[in-house]
Amino acid sequence: MAETLARLSIGDLDLEEKHLFVRVDFNVPLKQGRVIDDTRIRAVLPTIELAVERKACIVLASHLGRPEGERRQEFSLRPVADTLSTLLNQEVAFVEDCIGSEVKERVKTLQPGRILLLENLRFHKGETQNDPDFSRQLGGWAEEYVNDAFGTAHRAHASVVGIPQILGRGAAGLLMKKELEYLSRVLLHPRHPVVAILGGAKVSDKIEVIRNLLSFADTILVGGGMTFTFFKAQGKTIGSSIVEVEKVEVARELIRSAESRGVTLKFPVDNLVAQECQPGVKTHVVNAGSIEKNWMGLDIGPCTIEEFQEEISRARTIIWNGPLGVFEIDDFARGTVEIARAVAQSRALSVVGGGASVSALVKAGVQDQISHISSGGGALLQFLAGQTLPGVEILTKRETKE
Repeated sequence: MAETLARLSIGDLDLEEKHLFVRVDFNVPLKQGRVIDDTRIRAVLPTIELAVERKACIVLASHLGRPEGERRQEFSLRPVADTLSTLLNQEVAFVEDCIGSEVKERVKTLQPGRILLLENLRFHKGETQNDPDFSRQLGGWAEEYVNDAFGTAHRAHASVVGIPQILGRGAAGLLMKKELEYLSRVLLHPRHPVVAILGGAKVSDKIEVIRNLLSFADTILVGGGMTFTFFKAQGKTIGSSIVEVEKVEVARELIRSAESRGVTLKFPVDNLVAQECQPGVKTHVVNAGSIEKNWMGLDIGPCTIEEFQEEISRARTIIWNGPLGVFEIDDFARGTVEIARAVAQSRALSVVGGGASVSALVKAGVQDQISHISSGGGALLQFLAGQTLPGVEILTKRETKE
């Protein structure tokens, strides 16, 4: 791993009988007071289990939803404590706040190898404001700090940067460590050819990502709604397809930049179109950039699938973020699903991130065939854009030997 991203990990710490603050990402879907998808909880079990094994006094902290600094029962983490207790086969205690006298007392009496989950951090405005006083109340008691929530690493919040600032040190959890290792391999030391696959609705979400990818990618495959802003920039006919008119000039600039750098910026050669984005509507395939009035592009076409598959088959490194069509509707899912299968079958090191992209892998049944599925959405995009992540920068750098 590159020196700039090498961080101390939980495995480097002496944890016995130490009060350990662990920032996790338990932002999971709830229904009628129950966790309905425990994927994010399972992802951090190795870190928690290691802390238990090393007899730390473990305090877990997370946000859930957007309660906007108010106590709202539908965003309580209590159901997560129940799920975690089942998964770990030991009781996970829960306290109905994350700061205050009761929390202090519960932390003080916590026994080695036992776990306490704090209530939703975002019930307090001080969390998102990175308020120093809130940070001290939240984690001033901690003897060690570990961050295993890559999905929040792009947020300069109290639980992400405030506490390690107070302690003067911080370490990565096992999930965070894995994220940094894989992302370092694809961004800093990639094996060529490097193929990036970018989809999603908006060019505006991916401008800086594309600019950074142009510095090391060999080919960038573009799909999804963002395609049509590029087509508009090239003077092509896009019918009623989604377009960001204010980003057309930016799209032109990105096309010119790719040409000047010798990077292949590859767009669809055909699209599946419909007059409405609804299941069961009439569809047909047209040449890209020749979409009739009142019709909209909702997926890449069969010729594009073949061309993209060919590029993917030659790749040694693959980075994918964003679906290539409205894959949530089966009528427009073929392109995304076929590309997911192509990535899975590739010999390349593959890193896939973003909620929609991961859902596409699951829909295609190939999630177990990907080298690394990133747990970060916004954090991954910021990383791919070459920007620093506050939650990573604050962690203690590991000394590396040349």
